[in-house]
Amino acid sequence: MKKFLCGLMMVLAVGSFAFAQGQKEASVTAGGKKTYKIALVPKDSTNAWFVRMKEGVDKYSKVSGNNAFQKGPAKTDAAMQVQVIQDLISQDIDALCVVPVEPKAVEPVLMQARKKGIIVICHEGSNVENCDYDIEAFNNGEYGAFIMDNLAKAMGQQGEYTTMVASVTNASHNEWADGGVARQKAAYPKMTLLAAEPRVESADNSETAYEKAKELIKKYPDLKGIMGTSSKDAPGVARAIEELGLKDKFFVSGTGMPNECRQFVKDGTLAYITLWDPADAGYACCSLAAKILSGEKIEDGVDLGLKGYDNLHFREGSKKVLIGSGWIVIGPDTIDNYNF
Repeated sequence: MKKFLCGLMMVLAVGSFAFAQGQKEASVTAGGKKTYKIALVPKDSTNAWFVRMKEGVDKYSKVSGNNAFQKGPAKTDAAMQVQVIQDLISQDIDALCVVPVEPKAVEPVLMQARKKGIIVICHEGSNVENCDYDIEAFNNGEYGAFIMDNLAKAMGQQGEYTTMVASVTNASHNEWADGGVARQKAAYPKMTLLAAEPRVESADNSETAYEKAKELIKKYPDLKGIMGTSSKDAPGVARAIEELGLKDKFFVSGTGMPNECRQFVKDGTLAYITLWDPADAGYACCSLAAKILSGEKIEDGVDLGLKGYDNLHFREGSKKVLIGSGWIVIGPDTIDNYNF
């Protein structure tokens, strides 16, 4: 009798395990198609830029059937971002998409993720080593040159300027600023970069950009313009210009969110803003991760299923950094076409 009961218990245990395995398998299939768990970690979950990015992640999840979601730190903080990533690594995710606050800070935790077999995709992290691929919405040097073209036009192609970035460790912002400075040196000889403070940090914060702009204007009377890179730079500097009564005397050009820059674009304090839609970038990152997980070979010309990311090319000399064509230019005649 004892032998019978033991045997029965073993059969039941094996059956329960098989049932559990079947349930797990069913949870990752939809109509016979395997689905994946993809997490995207932005720099900051409250910043309007990344709130918009979440819309793209949610849209991808709905369209694809994959479990894609966004989770980020409460503010732009490298240590907090690392903690979010560490928490996600333990949650049985298949892929991790990251917009790094500081590339060097995330390298160790991204290495941990890859050792666990998690696919890692970066955005705005072209110098990150521990990722499978990095997606850039465009050529960063060309984008920086275009921002400079707009600043030069506003400044009448002459005068002293400086560049503003979230931090000197931010990969994309500094690549844009470098591209802008290179364009100025090549095309606008009557403009000069402020030697004393050629690169100013805004901490990706509009209030900080506003305060820094006021300090710079007071400290350097000959300064006539700021090239912004963070989406918070242009609206912060524009606010300082208006408050100090320097419209048409001091100038700013840069990346910005339509809703945060609308009043400044309409009244001419900002002639144009340049950007790419964060929702599209979030969608593209998840799409690329799913392609890799499903075994697709990632080749030059890869199509991620939306405009600007439908014909990605590898950056010259790289098999990791993919370049799109997703930038947008918004002026007073077009800004009301955008609501984010």
